[in-house]
Amino acid sequence: MKNRLFHKIFLSSALSLILSLVLIVILLSISVNSYFVKEKEELLTDNCKTIASVLSSQTENSAGFYISLNGVIEVVSNAVSGDAYVSDAEGNVFLCGCREWKQDKTCVHSSGSVPNIILNLASKGNYFEVGRMSERYNNIYYTAGTPFYSGSGNIAGYVFISSPASLLESMWSELSSIFLFCAAIPILAMFVILYIITKRITKPVKLMSEAAVKMTAGDFSNRIPVNGDDEISELASAFNAMSNSLTQLESMRRSFVANVSHELRTPMTTIGGFIDGILDGTIPPKRQKHYLGIVSIEIERLSRLVQSMLCLAKLESGEQKVQLTEFNVIDLIGEVLISQEQRITVKQIEIEGLDSGTDIKLQADRDLIYQAVFNLTDNAIKFTPEKGVISYDVSMDNEGFLHFKIRNSGKGIKPEELQYIFDRFYKTDKSRSVNKEGTGLGLYIVKTIVDIHKGHITVSSRPDMYTEFEIILPSVH
Repeated sequence: MKNRLFHKIFLSSALSLILSLVLIVILLSISVNSYFVKEKEELLTDNCKTIASVLSSQTENSAGFYISLNGVIEVVSNAVSGDAYVSDAEGNVFLCGCREWKQDKTCVHSSGSVPNIILNLASKGNYFEVGRMSERYNNIYYTAGTPFYSGSGNIAGYVFISSPASLLESMWSELSSIFLFCAAIPILAMFVILYIITKRITKPVKLMSEAAVKMTAGDFSNRIPVNGDDEISELASAFNAMSNSLTQLESMRRSFVANVSHELRTPMTTIGGFIDGILDGTIPPKRQKHYLGIVSIEIERLSRLVQSMLCLAKLESGEQKVQLTEFNVIDLIGEVLISQEQRITVKQIEIEGLDSGTDIKLQADRDLIYQAVFNLTDNAIKFTPEKGVISYDVSMDNEGFLHFKIRNSGKGIKPEELQYIFDRFYKTDKSRSVNKEGTGLGLYIVKTIVDIHKGHITVSSRPDMYTEFEIILPSVH
């Protein structure tokens, strides 16, 4: 995967973090600027009103009064870090708190009259702007202005206080430095945490990608570590479960191929050997009929194997649809026994348990149930010794479940082999010397049919005494 997913998640998350911080800084700067401007407006306006009220209350234009007022204006100018000055009604400055005025009684504020547009705005009440005051300043200033009145109630002049906006820039620069310094460690910590989280999220995905590539080559051994209980952990658990299933399927496939190869090779080798012996004269004419009989038996064995495999393929692929019908289970067992009457007679096997005359009705797929009963009966006949016993027990319980049991006398099955009895191609006779007719698929097909009907099958056995199979089926599903 070459860490592409890691880079995408980490970079997108980091970009989101950076954009969030930039947005915070922008919003903070707007808030600080708005707050600072409002504070400046209130400060400058209040001081303008204070000076204007003093000017409005004076009754004599004495030199002493203006000297005292000029001292007050100087104090205000220093307090607001700006310039306070007073003009007459035409905008001509006659008092100023700046240093130049203090030295020469003239300054940049008195070099030209205040523009009429500013005077008109100030005459309406409180005037405040953030700008160059109609180009009286080269830089941005905060300026507040208010009129003062004569004894007759007419506007006698104006008070203006200006403070440079560079103070805000300086303050914002200091705030930014403090903010960046304080935010540096948390930002660094967030990036480290983001890296760790991104690594934790993408590592299982990367391992799954690598494992999937190996699976395409047939290697199903890789497993993904599961840490926690989040969605990624659930995905890793599901992937491991899939790997386990694929491993089992691959093992079953190899076992299936090996078993099929063995089951096909043995009769084909026998057939080929006898046919070659007849063709090349190794087998004399008087013995040819005997060996052709063996060939016929082996061909029948191959036919049964192919038929069983076709049946199994239909069942496992879902092609065999369940057709529900109601039928008598006792009659079905009777049909199976009639089809096997010759084998039963030859071995002188006694059949028990079917003489009660009770009808047992079951709603299921009759053909599939017939196949299951046939396979179990065929299996019982093969392993029941001469003059042995095969007994049936069929009943319906109060909850509507059919209980079908078939028991045959004989050698039985060893306890360690019972767990494998329903596996494909499993035979209790490993050498195939006793049960040459079997394919090893009969009981597996029975279990598959029972599973399709949502039933349950069990086996029990006592060596040298009996083997018993029990099927439990719901009547309606």
